[in-house]
Amino acid sequence: MDIWLYWVIAALLLFIAELFTAGFAVICLSIGAGGAAIAAACEVSLEMQFLTFAIVSLIALAGVRPLLKRAFYKGGEKVTTNASAMIGKRGVVCEEVDGDAEGGRVMIEGVDWRAITADGEVLANGTKVEVVAIESVVLTVKKL
Repeated sequence: MDIWLYWVIAALLLFIAELFTAGFAVICLSIGAGGAAIAAACEVSLEMQFLTFAIVSLIALAGVRPLLKRAFYKGGEKVTTNASAMIGKRGVVCEEVDGDAEGGRVMIEGVDWRAITADGEVLANGTKVEVVAIESVVLTVKKL
């Protein structure tokens, strides 16, 4: 069997491996193996085939990979998670809230949170508030 067929088989196997990975790095190696297959078909030495594989793979990593990432990982809407997801949420005071360390309680999306006000203002029960910061499990809120 000619050596260029081994390079083609390597390229196909690397392409299949890319289907099970993320990041488009293995596909660049597949492209490099395709380049080496072309070099082998042109009957260049084995050392030149490996050099072709390395150079074409690096070019693909530098050129093709960013294009693929841009095409498939379009920014879209950023999803906030964990504590940062609380910033901007709105709720209602269910136990008087003030600026001291003890604070009070607010209800946000059906969950009761300990809260303080940033400016020390006292907020009565039923006041609508918005979360402006979070530290540990204590929300800092402002009146709407």
